[in-house]
Amino acid sequence: MNFLKYVKQETEVIRQKDPAIKSNWEVLLYPTFWALYHYRRAHKLYEKGHFYRARKISQRAARKTGIEIHPGAVIGEGFFVDHGHGVVIGETAIIGNNVTLYQGVTLGGTGKEHGKRHPTLGDNVMVGAGAKVLGNIKIGNDCKIGAGSVVVRDVPDDCTVVGIPGKIVVQDCKRLIENLDQVTLPDPVAAEFCKLKDENERILKRISKLEKQVAENRDHMIIN
Repeated sequence: MNFLKYVKQETEVIRQKDPAIKSNWEVLLYPTFWALYHYRRAHKLYEKGHFYRARKISQRAARKTGIEIHPGAVIGEGFFVDHGHGVVIGETAIIGNNVTLYQGVTLGGTGKEHGKRHPTLGDNVMVGAGAKVLGNIKIGNDCKIGAGSVVVRDVPDDCTVVGIPGKIVVQDCKRLIENLDQVTLPDPVAAEFCKLKDENERILKRISKLEKQVAENRDHMIIN
C-alpha cells in the first residue's frame, strides 16, 4: 500500500474512533498506526512464504508498539487498537471490518488445538480492555465484549458478553455496539446476587409465617 494513502486512511479511522486526537499529525504517534502498517507489510511476506522475514518485521513492531500481531492473522478494514499495550493477536485469528480492541486484549489459542486455533471476529466488534478471546471460536457481527471478560465459546450476532467465563447478555434485542462506553455494561454476576437476595427474603418471610402459625397452634392446644 502507498504510504500516503495509508496515512490518509488511518487518519480517518483514528479520528472517527478516538476523540483524543487533535490534529492529523498526531496519527504518526499512535502505536496502532505503526503496528498495523508493519503488519500489512509482514502479512504480504507471510502469504508469499517468507515466514522468517515476516516474523522479524512483526517482532520489531511488537517491541516498539506493545502490539503483537502475528503476520499470519487476517485483518479487515477500519481496524483500531486504542492505546494497545499488551495486545496479542494470534496466527490464525481472523478480524472483520470496523473492529476495535482496547489495551491488554488477547485473541489467542487454548494450547490444545492445531490448525485454526484462534478466534474469528465479525464486523463492528468491540473488545474491551483486558478481555481474552480464546480458541477457534466465532464472535458474530455487532458484538461487544466487556472489559476483563474471558470468552471461550461462540457468540452470535448483536450480543454483549461480560464476565469470567463470558456470558451473553441480551438487552431488548438492541445493538449495543454503537455505544463504545466500556463501563455501562450489564453485570450478570450482580444480577444473580440480586436474585439470590430476593429469594432469601421470600424464604425468611415464609419461615416467619410458619413459625407464627406453629406458635398459634401450640397456644391453642395449651388452652384446650
